[in-house]
Amino acid sequence: MPASVLESAPAKVNLALHVTRRREDGYHDLESLIVFANLGDELSAEEAETDSLTISGPFGRALGTGPNNLVLRATAAFRERWPDLAPGGLRMHLTKNLPVAAGIGGGSADAAAALRTMASLSAEPVPVQDLSDLAAKLGADVPACLLSRPLVARGVGEILSPLPEFPTLYITLINPMIAVSTPDVFRRLRAHDNYPLPALPSPMTRPAQLGLWLGETRNDLQPPAVKLVPEIGVLIEELSETSGCMLARMSGSGATVFGLFGAEGPAHEAANEIRKLHPDYWVAAAPLLGARA
Repeated sequence: MPASVLESAPAKVNLALHVTRRREDGYHDLESLIVFANLGDELSAEEAETDSLTISGPFGRALGTGPNNLVLRATAAFRERWPDLAPGGLRMHLTKNLPVAAGIGGGSADAAAALRTMASLSAEPVPVQDLSDLAAKLGADVPACLLSRPLVARGVGEILSPLPEFPTLYITLINPMIAVSTPDVFRRLRAHDNYPLPALPSPMTRPAQLGLWLGETRNDLQPPAVKLVPEIGVLIEELSETSGCMLARMSGSGATVFGLFGAEGPAHEAANEIRKLHPDYWVAAAPLLGARA
């Protein structure tokens, strides 16, 4: 194997998230437009006798390095599923740049990066669908994070429709440094059978097209999350008032809020404004990753 393998774990953002049905197993069917920011965690791996994990970065102390860590769980799951294809032991290091329990898929992105690492080092190619099926067993967001490109996710997150085109956009992300429990948000959800996403324009190549479409959508988890963490609502209002902001909304089950912009300058200006207002919050601005063939 090469001396070292490096995989990025981009931040996941739910631009829209509709809860359409509560299932008999207690989970919920969702429809979500998901995109990924060009920022996130990083996972490196090099050959070793056994699998191990170390963690650094701004949010490294929030995670343990035991077998319950999603990186090690993903690695172990790959070895169990494909024992004859899996590489030898790996010494892995995770640089944790994204806040934890933030609604931007940090742990899921890390697990997906581990699966991509294992697949890239396997003795033979691993079928993409089989890898996605394994990803779904690790978490609802892991299949989407495995692709890390604009897509629509349905079901509990396992039914993916990658988008063939997507406009060039920039995003500002803010987290008030308050962890939000996804089960707590769902327990406070008042309606479980909301209408699905409207049909996407095709082709969708201009920011204005997406902006009009997003105006007809929502994040059904936002109202209960705001009740749990009122700071989310304050941030949405502050971001929506910044120059050039097409949309301000919460991602996933929170507490990260995003502002969507058609140009890079306003996205960074909005980030600077929010930093002045909330110097203790996590704030970042970056381009979105685009569609690819």
